[in-house]
Amino acid sequence: MNHDDESELFHRLEADMATDPGADSGADVVDLDKARSARSESADPGSSESGSRSADPTRGKSGAESGGQFDMDDDETPVARPVDSPALPSPGVTTYKRRPIVPSWLTSKFGFVSTVQRAVGNAAYATAYHGIRTPWYALQLGVLAPRGTARLVRETGRWVWDAEGAPLRAYEVRQENTAEYLKLSRQRDGRVRLRVLVATVGIVFGAGFALTLYIMAPGWLAVFASAAVLVAGFWGAPQDQPVIGPAVLKTELQKLTGPIVLRALDNIGSAKLSAAIKKGGDMNGMRFTSEITRDGPGYRADLDLPWGVTPEDIMEARKPLASGLRRKVGCVWPSPDPTEHEGRLILWVGDKPMNETTKPAWPLLKSGTVDLFKPVVFGNDQRMSDVAVTLMFASVVVGSIPRMGKTFLMRLFLLIAALDPRAALYAFDFKGTGDFGALEPVCHRYRAGEEDEDIEYVVRALRELKDELRRRAKVIKSLPRTRCPESKVTPELASDKSLGLHPIVAGFDECQIPFEHEKYGAEIESICTDLGKRGPALGMVTLFGTQRPDAKSLPTGISSNAVLRFCLKVMGQPANDMVLGTSMYKAGYRATMFSRSDRGICWMAGEGDDPRIVASAFVDAVAAEQVVARARTMREEYGNLTGHAIGQQPEAGEATFDLLADILRVVPADEDKVWNEKVAARLATLRPEVYGGWKAETVTTNLRPHGITAQDVWGTTDRGKGTTRRGIARADITKAITERDGKRSAG
Repeated sequence: MNHDDESELFHRLEADMATDPGADSGADVVDLDKARSARSESADPGSSESGSRSADPTRGKSGAESGGQFDMDDDETPVARPVDSPALPSPGVTTYKRRPIVPSWLTSKFGFVSTVQRAVGNAAYATAYHGIRTPWYALQLGVLAPRGTARLVRETGRWVWDAEGAPLRAYEVRQENTAEYLKLSRQRDGRVRLRVLVATVGIVFGAGFALTLYIMAPGWLAVFASAAVLVAGFWGAPQDQPVIGPAVLKTELQKLTGPIVLRALDNIGSAKLSAAIKKGGDMNGMRFTSEITRDGPGYRADLDLPWGVTPEDIMEARKPLASGLRRKVGCVWPSPDPTEHEGRLILWVGDKPMNETTKPAWPLLKSGTVDLFKPVVFGNDQRMSDVAVTLMFASVVVGSIPRMGKTFLMRLFLLIAALDPRAALYAFDFKGTGDFGALEPVCHRYRAGEEDEDIEYVVRALRELKDELRRRAKVIKSLPRTRCPESKVTPELASDKSLGLHPIVAGFDECQIPFEHEKYGAEIESICTDLGKRGPALGMVTLFGTQRPDAKSLPTGISSNAVLRFCLKVMGQPANDMVLGTSMYKAGYRATMFSRSDRGICWMAGEGDDPRIVASAFVDAVAAEQVVARARTMREEYGNLTGHAIGQQPEAGEATFDLLADILRVVPADEDKVWNEKVAARLATLRPEVYGGWKAETVTTNLRPHGITAQDVWGTTDRGKGTTRRGIARADITKAITERDGKRSAG
């Protein structure tokens, strides 16, 4: 008997004694304390402590296993105390979820428009489909008209002579039921008389009407005759093969239900989910938190996952989940709920894949202006709801494999910037196909191409931006704290033309080309890195797009400081994490899941707490030109047409640093030869903003255009060990400077 059984027996004895103190229960009264002591001594006569432990089986268990905590009585006997106090008050918070009064498709513009468009579209299509087949229908009905006429005559005869009642009358004759038969016969005679009269009147009046039309309106007679032939044709067509079939074939999708969702989750092959379900036995906490509802062009199911399972675990198994739901993978979009705990899953299942769903037109396509300091709609989520982005105070990275819509997305962001009349645009297309050509009329600086003259143009423009960055920092520093409390550009400061703090948006498509340029690559990378780090606070936004997201194409100094990240389809984890951020692939945000048909669909990170799926608005070149024309008109009114838009070119100037001269400064005259790695370290100390991050290979690459090649140089390491490494001779640097200066003097 354990402690609980003893307590229960003790209370029963007390109750019995209280009911009838004088009653004899026929049992001995036992002193429980003495009984416990006796058992303890018999279990371990030499140890009273061990006896105390054996008296309570929960003594050797943890609080979690025993379901309570332990206190000690006066005699050191452990007593279990419940952890779940019945007096513990409830939070008193109840969550109510009201079902919508108005259907969801009536509450949103897109829902209403899509529903009406679908109905009108089906009606228009059916009209066109049947209209073009009308001659064929007429021919078929004409061929079937004799058959229909014969069927009409036969059925009319059966009706006139009451043929439908013949089996019943024959049955009464076989049963020799005279009374019923006579009753049915009289009923038939009355019906036949009436129906013969009706048929005769119809024939006489029909013939008279036809004769009248033949004499007075033969045209109308032809119309009625044609209609009669068509009706007879319809009457003669086989019931299982109608002449006019449906123009739109409906394929009913299976309605999303709870059992279907649970079946799909149970079969997705996720080891973590399966283990959690099996461990619990009763789904281990998995449950629906609300009814499955229609949400846009699809269904939404909210449910709590098993304990320890997160939505990211489900997102990793999206394809098996789609198979279990019997939908295309483009229809199934599991995601976390940022407003709830980490185990809440929102499962949205669309009627059609996202890339097949008709997206709403971009709201700014035909009208409207932009304030870059505020969110601007640029696309739609799976439910076709608007998704906005705030470009100000951010640097942007866009990455994907070719032909997935990266350049279209970059151009869309530049179009958004163009619709803010205060903004200055720098558009550089290094692919050279003119994808940004529509933006030329509003660009302060524009270039398309990868030739040397194109790169030199971009370098001059970037030097302008670098000087502008320094100027803005000084302006911000000079402003009183009351006007600039956060030491950054505000909408009010940007609108003050006297300060020159208007937004600047610079876009670099195929940015890997300038970063890898032999002569100017290091300078371009240095300036762009500085713009990405310090530019956002000073009103300067940089956009970098590449189809090869790696460390060389997208330098770490740029990718690590990007705030907004857009990753369309990529082929592997390194490219995915290079664009979206470290460990995003492991967390389940995988742009590798997109198919080649998912053009314009991407993961967006940085605008909100969690990455989300977005389909960018589609604006082709013709529509982009119309938007730019409207933007140019606004800029003319505002007085902000500058640079390339009015035919001005960037000033031709020398580089802000001279690599050869800087090498001579860090390599003393008594050092004939030096390793390139030492040159790189000394240059980084001399100008960290320019040469920071340079390596021996960087020095070799940037000296090659000057005719200087690396050679084997003997030197001593920090440990005093002599060895040979790649380096340069100081005499070669001096010679290159002399030749360069001589050419300039001759020119």
